[in-house]
Amino acid sequence: MEIKTDVLIIGTGIAGCCTALELAKRGIKVLLITKMPDPELTNTTMAQGGIIYKGKNDSPEKLASDIKSAGAGLCYEPAVYFLAEKGPELVEKLLINELKVPFDRNKKSELDLTEEGAHSVPRIIHYKDWTGKVICDKLIRAVKGDKNITLLKNSTAIDLLTLSHHSKNPNDIYKLPTCVGAYVLNSQTGKVNTILAKETVLATGGVGRLFLHTTNPLGARGDGIAMAYRAGARLLNLEFIQFHPTTLYHREAERFLLSESMRGEGAVIINKYDEKFMQRYHKLGSMAPRDVVARAIYEEMIRTKDECVYLDISFKDKKWIKQRFPNIYQKCLEYDINITKHKIPIVPSAHYSCGGVAVDLYGRTSINRLRAVGEVSCTGVHGANRLASTSLLEGLVWGWSTAQDIATESKGKRYYFPEIEPWQYENEPIDPADIHQDWLIIKHTMWNYVGLVRSLKRMKRAIQILKELQNEIENFYDKGKLSDELIGVRNAVQSALAILYAAHENRESRGCHYLSENE
Repeated sequence: MEIKTDVLIIGTGIAGCCTALELAKRGIKVLLITKMPDPELTNTTMAQGGIIYKGKNDSPEKLASDIKSAGAGLCYEPAVYFLAEKGPELVEKLLINELKVPFDRNKKSELDLTEEGAHSVPRIIHYKDWTGKVICDKLIRAVKGDKNITLLKNSTAIDLLTLSHHSKNPNDIYKLPTCVGAYVLNSQTGKVNTILAKETVLATGGVGRLFLHTTNPLGARGDGIAMAYRAGARLLNLEFIQFHPTTLYHREAERFLLSESMRGEGAVIINKYDEKFMQRYHKLGSMAPRDVVARAIYEEMIRTKDECVYLDISFKDKKWIKQRFPNIYQKCLEYDINITKHKIPIVPSAHYSCGGVAVDLYGRTSINRLRAVGEVSCTGVHGANRLASTSLLEGLVWGWSTAQDIATESKGKRYYFPEIEPWQYENEPIDPADIHQDWLIIKHTMWNYVGLVRSLKRMKRAIQILKELQNEIENFYDKGKLSDELIGVRNAVQSALAILYAAHENRESRGCHYLSENE
């Protein structure tokens, strides 16, 4: 079936939803899709710590300085200042005033500000340790109530439609590279819809699920990166994968994020001998930038021959701990860890992609009529390492700016839509065991060879492993019965290779990209 819309947005996190809502305000029809059965199953929902606002005696210049310092000299300054200047005012306008997100307040009814690693002042607002969830709840409620937005669940984008790849008119190859929509699988019916759009916006989130240990939800498998790669879009800074230093380590548990705001509130990182070892690695100790903390933990685990280190906040008031971190408190209790009494075993986990599809200040990519917002994009704000709590803010700001630009550009503009090649169905059954095994290879290869510490030898071996795997996956993709799982593993190996190629080509250690001198 062919569907036409003004704007197709792929992804329902803060970036995708903000883009949709801002477009809808201007009467623009939006088709918002998610591959998940629940639109709230996004990285946004899992963001605990908070979002940057403005602290006392704070300024855009101070925030920009902190972002650039964390970014290890690789931040794109126009994007940094755009975020620093627009961000706090949009938090106030869109989240506080319009959506009424119930951020925590102190006894004076002032917004409660907390500090996180590498910030020079307390400027993070939050709702306990569920900040992303309450923001997402408000966004999805607004999306569902807007007559200009159609929300489709269980809808997996397969590939972007471009003039050069999918138009029936052979002479369209001479036109500028242009996206006109996407093929989208309805996972419940098995049918593929051809969705044509004046503008297509990637808001597909991150790549954490490519690694063995991650804080990301199941959907974070690099779909947007892979689709953009195949369409020919410019990708940037993919080697800079941020590993969150503090995730719950338990053999029976998924890695669970322990918010950086815990350290902002005084929690310390210690080893099995109860030593505050972080002072040996950085003058800021437990509050050092994330990449420093993550590698320090990695090295300490090797030094002490232990499978984890520990985060300790038990010396704080017990009632306060339960009120400030109720989600973390309850989650740890499920594994018999009482954080008011016990230290918490932790390991680093893949958390955030600082790179992605290269975009400008209005989400424009190198392909005409294709935009990208949120973690799938690379605005240049994060440089080589992301400052804590900038991710939600970036999604908000670029969702807003992208929508403004689309609305302005679309006035009176004529859009060309070609005839598109129909989807060709295949019906060869796919063994789920094959997909499971392919995922294991991807995760272990990326963790062992493209993880916290990399070497050229390891990455060369990883390239061989993943190229061979990609050939096998493409062979059964070409003939197999289509499913979300098949699309996912195909995208995963493509995204993993894109990250790996970028890491292999960059011979300089910087920020999240750390090369071992030991070959």
